[in-house]
Amino acid sequence: MTTPGAPAGPRRHVVVMGVSATGKTTVGQELAAALGSVFVEGDAFHPQANIDKMAAGHPLDDADRRPWLRALADEIARLEGVGQTSVTACSALRRPYRDWLREGYADLYFVHLEATYDVLLDRMRRRKHFMPPSLLQSQLDTLEPLEPDEAGVVVDDTRTVDEVVADALAAVTGGAPG
Repeated sequence: MTTPGAPAGPRRHVVVMGVSATGKTTVGQELAAALGSVFVEGDAFHPQANIDKMAAGHPLDDADRRPWLRALADEIARLEGVGQTSVTACSALRRPYRDWLREGYADLYFVHLEATYDVLLDRMRRRKHFMPPSLLQSQLDTLEPLEPDEAGVVVDDTRTVDEVVADALAAVTGGAPG
């Protein structure tokens, strides 16, 4: 577990990020439950055209991603407006995408889940999802690590869900990892 930007205390809004099959939804749901936060599934905010494009084996471009990320930023802002904390599962692969998300709430904290190519490919082959395994390399090529000025943590996602969630929870709340 590495920390590009350490939190000053518990975070109100967290984005669990990473390429497809890192376990963003699973870890995000568990983290949200532990924090008493709303879980936001980023995939649910994709326009149908994006889903169709990915299902056909074509990677999204920035023009495809912008309205999707704007909708997620708006949802985070809406939740903040009603005093609710959140954990959002979203790939957030590049710095500009994370910046777009921060338009909804500037103080987002990112939990970047990492796993090896072979682990990710195996997971993709075993699950039912609109993102085909053929797009994994495209996502890895697009991925930009968190920069030193971005609040967040990198967590090894090749361990058990409980271990990953424990490390993410410790990072989000400012505690020591499990």
